[in-house]
Amino acid sequence: MKTGTYVIGAALLVVAGCTVPATGPEGKPARVGKVSEAVVNLAAPNQDLSTARLRPEDGCYWYEHNGPVEKTLVPLRAVGGNPICTKSAA
Repeated sequence: MKTGTYVIGAALLVVAGCTVPATGPEGKPARVGKVSEAVVNLAAPNQDLSTARLRPEDGCYWYEHNGPVEKTLVPLRAVGGNPICTKSAA
């Protein structure tokens, strides 16, 4: 009984290690998509910058969030919680 528990525990640790994203300096992702370094510096942690992109429809940056059921586009947010958008031409 104990041997089976240890095997399952070891397997869970190995699988859990696979889900940790590679990060660069200051907790930012090591891989960055189609965004400038200025946008990377503004972005709050725990967002997938490797999929981040500017949507011309609204002038804001979005990234793909891979949930348990589906992929969803989510606005890229700054540390303060505001969405990161380009300046509007008014």
